[in-house]
Amino acid sequence: MKPVNYLLLSLLGLSLHVSAQTVVDDAWVRATVVGQPASGAFMHITADRDSKLVEVKSPVAKTVQIHESTMKNDVMSMKPVTSVALPAGKTIAIEPEGYHVMLIDLVGQIKEGDDVPLTLIVEDAKGVKESIDVTAKARALNSMPMHDHGAMKH
Repeated sequence: MKPVNYLLLSLLGLSLHVSAQTVVDDAWVRATVVGQPASGAFMHITADRDSKLVEVKSPVAKTVQIHESTMKNDVMSMKPVTSVALPAGKTIAIEPEGYHVMLIDLVGQIKEGDDVPLTLIVEDAKGVKESIDVTAKARALNSMPMHDHGAMKH
């Protein structure tokens, strides 16, 4: 880039830098009923370089965990995982029947249409962490089938 153009961009308050970029699409959270202690968050994540989702935070829950649901011998089980691989350029679905985010010990009811703030922490292969703020829209309880986490083997 020519020095004059770079100076012009700088004067306009714009900056050019090379960094990892992770795109989050279609983020949503399942709405809850009064007194329900947990919910799930779902989305599609695409990283531009090999990375992994290592943590999710949200002020709507005291505990937030990344879980994986698996089916073995006709038994569905769910367990926390330390990360989800995000291969470069591949969209990874965070959905009810696979990897998903559990919002546990909710601080209040999540109503259909609520905006739920989430912060995703993504780490690339070099150990560089990226923090991504996402607003997930709460969808109705019946918007997608979801297994009963209370009946699952943890």
